[in-house]
Amino acid sequence: MKKLMTGDEAVARGAWEAGVRFASAYPGTPSTEILENLVTYDGIQAEWAPNEKVAMESAIGAAIAGVRSMVSMKHVGMNVCADPMFTWAYMGVNGGNLIVTADEPGMYSSQNEQDNRNYAKAAKIAMFEPSDSQECIDMVKAAFDLSEEYDTPAILRMTTRVCHSKSIVETQERKEAAIKDWAPNPAKYVCLPAMSRKMRVKLEERLANLKAYSENSPFNRAEYAQQTAGKKIGVIASGICYHYGREVFGDDASYLKLGFTFPMPADLIKEFCGRMDQVYILEENDPYIEECVRMVAPDAEVFGKNIFPPYGEMTPDVIRKAACGKTLETIDFDHSKLINRAPAFCAGCPHRGLFYRLGKRKDIMISGDIGCYTLAAGKPYQAMDSTVCMGASISLGHGAQKAFDMGNSGRKVVTVIGDSTFFHTGINSLINTVYNGSNTVNIILDNRITGMTGHQENPGTGFTAQGDPTTLIDMEEVVRAIGIKHIKVVNPNDLEAVDAALDEYLALDEPSVIITRWPCVLKKFSQADLDEFEDLFATKDVVDPDKCIGCKKCLSTGCPAMNYHADEKKVVILPSQCVGCDVCAQVCPVGAIGKEA
Repeated sequence: MKKLMTGDEAVARGAWEAGVRFASAYPGTPSTEILENLVTYDGIQAEWAPNEKVAMESAIGAAIAGVRSMVSMKHVGMNVCADPMFTWAYMGVNGGNLIVTADEPGMYSSQNEQDNRNYAKAAKIAMFEPSDSQECIDMVKAAFDLSEEYDTPAILRMTTRVCHSKSIVETQERKEAAIKDWAPNPAKYVCLPAMSRKMRVKLEERLANLKAYSENSPFNRAEYAQQTAGKKIGVIASGICYHYGREVFGDDASYLKLGFTFPMPADLIKEFCGRMDQVYILEENDPYIEECVRMVAPDAEVFGKNIFPPYGEMTPDVIRKAACGKTLETIDFDHSKLINRAPAFCAGCPHRGLFYRLGKRKDIMISGDIGCYTLAAGKPYQAMDSTVCMGASISLGHGAQKAFDMGNSGRKVVTVIGDSTFFHTGINSLINTVYNGSNTVNIILDNRITGMTGHQENPGTGFTAQGDPTTLIDMEEVVRAIGIKHIKVVNPNDLEAVDAALDEYLALDEPSVIITRWPCVLKKFSQADLDEFEDLFATKDVVDPDKCIGCKKCLSTGCPAMNYHADEKKVVILPSQCVGCDVCAQVCPVGAIGKEA
C-alpha cells in the first residue's frame, strides 16, 4: 500500500515491519516523532526513558534477551548514550539492534551542531544513511537483518530534512521475527578486560566482513550519465544531499549515492573517481566522505570543504552558490522593513512569573538548562547566564558557587531546570551538590509534562508513552531522599510567593530546592491536573482603560497576549490568548488589570 510519510513515521513503520518488539527513546527534535508513531503499532513495547543512556541500555537488554530492539534520539542524545554504545559494539547482539540518531545541521532547536557519522567510525558500528522516507523503511529492515547476520548493532543516521520531509512509501505487512533463546554467555556479554580483549579482536574481524558488504550493498550505487562531450562531472553524496545534488547538477552529472556509509565502500569510490574529471562531494557538516575519497583516490580533482561550508545545511542554494558561483533569482524586497520578533513564552506560560522576578535580581548568577525556559536568557527577562546541556544547570551551578566562595564575592548561584530534564540527568547533579556541600538555590520548573519537544510523558506525569496510568515519581520525595532539607513548592504565577521563597533560600548556607508547580498552558489537562490545580480555567484578565496610565510595566512581563495601542496610549489584553494567570495584574502599579465580568 502506498502512503505519504515523513522520515520519522517511516522509521517507525520500518521497525514494525521488521518485527521489532521493544523500542525506547528520549524525546528531542528532530527524532521525537519516531517513538510517538511506534506507540500506535501493536506488537511493540515502546517506552519513553528518563534519558538516552537508559534508553540505550534498555534496548541492549532486550536484544540480549532475544528480541529485535531499537533506540532513537537526537544527535546530542548520542553523547549521553555513548558509554554503553561503545561497549555494546564489542559484545554483538542476540536479537537485532538499531540505534537511530537524528542530526540537526543548522541547529534550529539544538545547542550545538555535530556530525554523528563520526560515532560509527569511532565505535566501529555499521551505519546506514537514508535520503528519503522509502529508504527509511528499507534501511531499517535491512539494518536488522544485517545486525543479526553480522552480530553487530547498527546505526541509522538521519538529518532534519529526512526526518521531517514527506515522500511516498510502499508499505508491507509485519514480518514477525522469532524471539531468540537466551542462555548465559559471560564470554560474550560480560565485559571484563580479559573477555573484552578477545571481543576487540572479533570486532575487527566483523569490520572486515562489513567492508565486503559495503562494496556490494544495494544502498551504495553509481549512476553514470550518458556524457559524450565536456568534462565528466561526478557527485558523491549521502542522505538528503543526494537529492540536493540532483537538483543542482541535473542529469549531465554522474552520481555515487552512498546509503551504507560505515565501513565506506573504498573500491567503489576509487572506481567512480577514476572515471570522472571532477568530483564534487556533498555532505553536511564534517568532511566524513571527503576524507575517504581523498585517501583512496588521491589523484582525483575533488571539490569538498575547500568550496562548501563546514557547517549549516547543504541546501541547493548553498551548493549552487559554492559550485557555480550563482543562485536562482528571487523576489527582492526592502529588508529594512522586516520586524525582528524574538521567540517568547506562550501567553499564560508558568515560567513567566518566575523569570520576571528572577531577572530583577542582579546579585546572582543564574545557571540554566535545556527546555522552553532557556528563552529566559533573552529580553525582557535576561534571567539566564549559562546553558550547556541536559542536566548541566545544577552541576555547573555547583562549580560556579564553589568558585565564588573561594573569591569571597558573596555572589549566590541559582540553578534552573525543567521537570523532565531533572529526571534526565538533574538528579545526579543534585546528588553532587549535596554530597560536596554546596549552597546553591536549585529551582525545578514542574510544568507536569515534557513541554519543549511537544508534550511527551515523563516519570513525573503519571502516564506512560501510550497514555496508560503508571506510578508518578514524586519529585519532592526524590529531592528529600537525596538529602535536601529545604524544599518549597510554589505557584510560579504568584509573584509574592516566588519572591518570598527566593529571599528565604538565598539567605541560607545550605543547598535548597524550590519547585515551581503549574501545568503547561498548552497541555491537555488530565483529571489529576484538574483536581490539583483549581484555577486552571480562571477568568481572563482585562485592562480598565480608565485606570491604565500607559506606563507599559505590564508589557515587561513579555506576555504575547498584551498589546499597546500607541494612539490611545493604553494596553489591551487579547482575550483569544489570555488564560488569566494574573502575572500582569500583579505587576500593574495602578490596579488597572482585573478579571473580566
